[in-house]
Amino acid sequence: MQAKDSNPPDGGYGWVVVVSAFMVMGLTAAVLKTFGLFFVEIQQHFDELASTTSWITAVTIAIFHLGAPVASSLCVRYTHRAVLITGGLLAFSGMALGFLGLNMVWMYATTGFLQGLGISFSWTPAISIVSHYFSKKRALANAIASAGECAFAFTFGPFFQWLISQYGWKGALLIIGGIQLNICVCGVLMRPLASSCLLEASHSETETPPGNGASRIDKEHKSPVTQKTFNWMLVRRPEFVLYAIFGILTAMSFFVPPLFLVPLSYSLGIDESWTASLLSILAMVDFAGRLLCGWYANLHVTKTVHLLTMTITLISTSLMLLPLANNYLSLAIFTGFYGFFFGTTVAVHITVLAEVVGMPDFDSALGLFMLIRSTGGFVGPPLAGLIVDMAGDYRAGFYMAGATLVLSAGFLVTLDQLQQRKEKGSQTNTKPEKSTLPYPSLHLLKLQ
Repeated sequence: MQAKDSNPPDGGYGWVVVVSAFMVMGLTAAVLKTFGLFFVEIQQHFDELASTTSWITAVTIAIFHLGAPVASSLCVRYTHRAVLITGGLLAFSGMALGFLGLNMVWMYATTGFLQGLGISFSWTPAISIVSHYFSKKRALANAIASAGECAFAFTFGPFFQWLISQYGWKGALLIIGGIQLNICVCGVLMRPLASSCLLEASHSETETPPGNGASRIDKEHKSPVTQKTFNWMLVRRPEFVLYAIFGILTAMSFFVPPLFLVPLSYSLGIDESWTASLLSILAMVDFAGRLLCGWYANLHVTKTVHLLTMTITLISTSLMLLPLANNYLSLAIFTGFYGFFFGTTVAVHITVLAEVVGMPDFDSALGLFMLIRSTGGFVGPPLAGLIVDMAGDYRAGFYMAGATLVLSAGFLVTLDQLQQRKEKGSQTNTKPEKSTLPYPSLHLLKLQ
């Protein structure tokens, strides 16, 4: 009975947590996603190359990922609520200090480092606590929470463009920083849930077959250690390593299209107002993709790692086709395809991580995954910027992103093959244990 009560609520106050996480995603990831609107303004103000200016986003992305294990450790040691409020204050500080715009190094330190740390300390606990509050509906809850990114980006595109036109890029940064203070309000709503991942592990272990009782007791006694400490030993698990490499390659690609979509449209002679609408289209179809994929994943019709492999393949195809656009209509169509498949990918990739490592190690895995993935986020935008400078065409960045995603899909296929091999092996090992006597007929004769 205790195990049943310890199961994650899968609803109730959990939906308040989902709404709060929805807001946090919008105030962090959506800001990062629409920062491309500031790219040309900052580049022209400091008279720098595209590769030099892109380091602002690269630093933000890298610190966002590097800060994840720190944020995860603090969540385990303290509460998700405390870390989230701290993240809101850091995000505000990054934008408010970026308002001064002293030089490019200053921008790296403020809108790069501080903003990235604020996003990390906000995003990580928000997405983590949602997974603790939900089990059966985890895929749907994660999809709804992550959809906040595109819901906000839909309005942030034209809104940020208006702020820049009215107050300049510096004034716009200050106002955006003030808006990000609402992250602290969302943090207050994140009510701590007592050891949900430990309790879920205990619940699942009580359902193990007879004969594994000793194993169940040992695991239950070991679970509190996993819950109270950060598990660095995950890097020794082949499944996690494969998924982490997949994360590196996707991080190299995911942040390139939003960064260069605006400059590409300008190079095609598209008006600024129409360019801002591209970001809104991107956000709208992204939102639809997340919700539809989250709903479909919740049906458990397709294995989530198979679903993720399909979405990665489709998004890479979209990126390879997007540079073929030569006017606003064709660019909007290809942007729509890219945005939709990007949304389907983001909807399930955290759920796949939870399935790869299990919920008892999820907090540690999320932090480590983001840490390892940071190398891709740090290298991707500058590498794409260098390729753009060498080719003299923004299209080159999209080709690079698409090719990298094709490579990442290969690691997902390898991960799935490894998991299937282990499942078959475990099934083979458990079959002889079903009968304790190899010759039941002899046992019956003995009884007679």
